[in-house]
Formats: sequence, structure tokens, C-alpha cells
Amino acid sequence: MRPFQYNGHPARVIFGSGTLSQLPDEVARLGLRKALVLATPPQEAEAQRIATLLGDSSAGVFAGAVMHTPVDVTEKAMAVVAETEADGVVAIGGGSTTGLAKAIAFRTDLPQIIVPTTYAGSEMTPILGETKDDTKTTQSSSRILPEVVIYDVDLTMTLPAGLSGTSGLNAIAHAVEALYSRDANPIIDLMALEAIGALYRALSRIAKDPTDREARSDALYGAWLCGMCLGAVGMSLHHKLCHTLGGTFDLPHAEAHTAVLPHALAYNAPAIPAVIECLRATLGTEDPARALFDLAGAVGAERSLRAWDAREWHRSRDRTRLCQSLLEPAPARAQRGARPAPARLGGSRTPALTKDDRKGPKARRPEGPKARRPERQTPDRRPWRKP
Repeated sequence: MRPFQYNGHPARVIFGSGTLSQLPDEVARLGLRKALVLATPPQEAEAQRIATLLGDSSAGVFAGAVMHTPVDVTEKAMAVVAETEADGVVAIGGGSTTGLAKAIAFRTDLPQIIVPTTYAGSEMTPILGETKDDTKTTQSSSRILPEVVIYDVDLTMTLPAGLSGTSGLNAIAHAVEALYSRDANPIIDLMALEAIGALYRALSRIAKDPTDREARSDALYGAWLCGMCLGAVGMSLHHKLCHTLGGTFDLPHAEAHTAVLPHALAYNAPAIPAVIECLRATLGTEDPARALFDLAGAVGAERSLRAWDAREWHRSRDRTRLCQSLLEPAPARAQRGARPAPARLGGSRTPALTKDDRKGPKARRPEGPKARRPERQTPDRRPWRKP
């Protein structure tokens, strides 16, 4: 048995169908008198329903959460918190709303109750990613971890099949990278493989029948486990790429993770043979990266970053900022309170995504006169040479 360390986070989890009805009891258990309900603009009606459910314990609704948790939106929400004298927050929705709740809690230490309606998984982590001046930074603190998470399968039944697919693949990315994290341990390995298997099987079923309640339950269960992985260990190349691309170019969060994941895994594969073997057994395939790429296609997701408006990519100042963010030295990141840059596996440079999404994921040879592909190795770790 290899040496390891494991830290469990003290979050209370309630899982099942119809569990939203327990929200007033959880608000009372935390001693909250005026809880502010958070949501995105499209989910304002759901937030109002929750405010009604809470009755006198509600401080009202703030339905302004958006992707990547912009600091200016958090400041607006903070003004509402002060105005209503809220003593806690209830977030209903996906990662955007959860991010806003975390940002408020980080600044005020107010208790949080999260009611996820997607498979983001971020509700189980003490990690906050915020965007300011087109730059996304992440940090970790015990103040950020939500006190209570209520998983209600009923709330996911109307989640569109396409969004279910990208949200689920976003969650799978947490578990995949947990397997080769520098902090990896046997407990997280068990959770990660269970999560990947549950979501992999469930997402294809949801794509065929969005009303499949058993598949919805399995997907939400897998998302919870993926969140546990994300909160317990550090992430790596895939998450660094997605955070940088998403924060700089305002790419849709789950969709960007879906497009990048197969390529990041294929690029890292030569450096993580043991992880690849575990994924082969879990997914029932010889090529896990290809399997995830095919799953993205099966759920109707875009599999290339070219699917989104690429005008920003052609602005030299933005390309410069992107490179600076990717290559920022660790001391500089630490000075501004950001989390350490994740380890780069499989080589010293990051890959480009293949332009033709029909060809699937592959490791691309980095451009430049000094660039070279990482050496492949035989099982006894000697450099592999083509016969």
C-alpha cells in the first residue's frame, strides 16, 4: 500500500427524491432567520418558489448569478446581503449559482445551503474560482465549503439532455484528474472510478430518454462523488486549461470542459499507464479518451473549441494574456493568493486541440523549433523506439 494522506470535508449531504421539502428544517437547524436565495436569471421563478417555501425565514431573492463568478456580480450580491441583513444563503442551480454563494461566504462567512440542479459537483468543494479583468483565479478556504448540500433528483428531471451531457462530462473531468493528482490516494481512487462509471453509463441513457429516473439518480450520485474528488485533491492540466480559457474568453464552462477533456486525457495517457488501465476496466474500452470523446458526441455536445465565437483568439493582446496566465510562475500566483498551478504530465508543453473534431482526441506535436513530443516508454520504462 502506498503512503497517502486524506482529509475529509465536514459537509452535510441529503440525497434522494423530494428532498427539497427538507430545506426549511435545514435552515432552522443552522439557526438562520433570513436566508437570501440565489439563482441565475433563468431560474428566478424556481428561486421565488424556494423563498415562498421558506416563508418568514427568507430574505428575498437575488437572481443575478452568471458563469465564472465575476467579482462585480458578487459585489452587487453583497450589497443585497447588507441591505436585507441576510444571515445565510440558499443557492439553487448549477455551478454559477454555487460559485456566487461561495464568493459571498468567503467574504462574510455566512452559512450556505446548496440545492444543485445540474451535475457540476462544485458544491462539495472548498474551492472558489472568480473572474476579474478577464482573468480567472482560484483559491481554497474552509469558509468556502457549503455547510449543507441537498440533492433532489426531482429537480434534475427537466434538465435538457444536452445540458445534462455537458454538465455530466464536466463532473467526470474532476474524477479523471483526481486519479492522477499529486494528492491521489486509495479512498479518492475508489470514489473517482465509481463516479466515472456511474456517470458514463447514465449520460448515454439520459441522452436517449431524459425522463429515465434511474439514470437521473445515478448521474446525480456520480456528480456528488465527482465533487468529493474535486474537493479532496488537486487538479492538473485539464482544469488549468479550462479555467484559463474560460476566464479569458468567457467560454461556456461545462461545454469547454467537455471539449477539452478527451484531448487532455489522451495527451497525459503515456505518463499515467496505471490510471489508463483502471479507466479501461471502468469504461469497458481500450481507449478511454476516445470513449469520452464518443460520449460527448452521443449527448450532442460540441467537441471542438472552434464551435464558439473565436474572434477573441485572434486578438494578440488576448493571446499574450492567455500565455502569461498559463505560464505564470508559482511565486507570482502565491503572491496574489491563487492556487498553485497544477502539475503538467506527459511533457513540458501543453497540447493544442485537434481542429477536426471528427478525428477525435490525439496528442498534437507542439509547434516551435525546440518542441518535441514526450518519449513513449516500454513497460520496463526504457525509451520506446520504432522498430
